[in-house]
This record gives sequence, C-alpha cells and structure tokens, in this order.
Amino acid sequence: MRRAINVVVELVAVVMAPIALIACAMTGIDQAALLSIVVAVASLVLFFAGYEKNAPRLRDTMPVVVLAALAAAGRILFAPFPSFKPVSAIAIIAGAAFGRRSGFMVGALAALVSNFFFGQGPWTPWQMYGWGLIGYLGGVLASLGVFDGVRQVFGRIRVEEGERGDAASASRHEFAKAVLGLVPLATWGFVSGYLYGFVLNIWSIVGFYHPHSIGQALIVYAAALPFDTMHAISTAVFLVILYGPWMRKLVRIKKKYALLGG
Repeated sequence: MRRAINVVVELVAVVMAPIALIACAMTGIDQAALLSIVVAVASLVLFFAGYEKNAPRLRDTMPVVVLAALAAAGRILFAPFPSFKPVSAIAIIAGAAFGRRSGFMVGALAALVSNFFFGQGPWTPWQMYGWGLIGYLGGVLASLGVFDGVRQVFGRIRVEEGERGDAASASRHEFAKAVLGLVPLATWGFVSGYLYGFVLNIWSIVGFYHPHSIGQALIVYAAALPFDTMHAISTAVFLVILYGPWMRKLVRIKKKYALLGG
C-alpha cells in the first residue's frame, strides 16, 4: 500500500507541471507566469520529498550527487557552445543505471547547481523540471528494456562465435549488433532534446510572450528550433560516446556496494 502511494505521488509530481502549463495556455489565465512557477516548484518539492521519504542511505545518494556535479560541470565547460550540453545525456545514464528517481534528481540538481554560474531566475524551476523529466523517462525506458540492446562499442566486444568460426568475422558481427543496439538510445537522446525544448518553450509562451494566435506561438517555437535541434544532436552524441563506458563502471559500482535503485 505504501509503495502504491509513493508511486501515485511520484506520478502526480511528474505530470502536474505540464498539465498546468497546458491549462494556462488554453484558458489564458492572468498571472500565468507566477502560477506556472508555483506549480513547477510544487512539483519539484513533491518529488524531492518523495525521494527523501524513502530514506536513501548515504552511499545510495553519492552517485546521484557525483553525476549531478559532473552534469553541471559539463554544462559550464560547454558554455561557449549554445545548447551543446551533456546534461540530458548524463541524466539519462543516471536513470538507466540507478532508476528513474535518480535520473530525475540528477537532471534537476544539475540545473540548479549550474545556474549558480549562469544565473538563477524564474527559468530555474522549469529547467530543473525539464532535465529531471528527461532523466526520469530515461530510467523508465531502461527499466522496460528499451536500451537492452546497447553493447560496449568502445569497450569489450564479445566474440561468441570465435571458437566455431572466423574470429574476425564474428567480431564484425558483434560490432554491427552493437551499433544497432545504440539506435534506441540515440533516438531517445535526440527526442529528449525536443522534449526539453517543448517544456521550456511553452513555459516562455505562457508566462511571457502571451501570443494572441497559434501562429504567433509557432513563431516562438520556430525561433527556438535551431537551439532545440542542437540540444537534440548533442544529447544523442554524448549518449553514444558515454553510455557504454559509464554504464559498465556504474553497474559495477552498484553491484560492489549493493546500491539501491530508485
């Protein structure tokens, strides 16, 4: 029963923010900017409280803190390149390795911490939510087995047919399987860039631009499209490069220290 309640609270925390944005957009409510920020903060507080209620051990939270710090540092490091950031990729990896809740926490904390460098503002809760959502959904997809086909493209490639046939041919076969296995991962990375852009763009439209027609709203999306596309491409690239080596190490750490996923 307690587990079911936790899941319900978690789902409410995840879906309440976009529902509020869509409602504000459809109704044209006054003070939409303030209301949307309040809802985003409430969503984050609810999720953080749910995470804390599970009483994670210190060793369970350390990977979340370290990965969030790496994501924040990566965002700062790539600051000269607009929208080319590793934050989404690292949040997805965290979700795949340690569970959907950890993916959300890494994305949200990375946004909060890195904004001490870029500047805090009303956009911070929505950036936290957007990156948290990407990590959360990455964890959900991983738990459903969507990324099970991923192989170690830059690491060990098993030669299962080596004893029965030509080892070089078997190695090429395994490499081809590895590349194909990366397709779902890279696809989610690419889609997640546009998902993040959708969340941030609709918040901007509802809270600040107040368009009087759908056409005006589409202009905002068109202006943001190059940045969203770069974000999508960079996330896919970082995932392809980082997922195999990082997951191998993170899974080993998880097993060695008996870390709990979430």
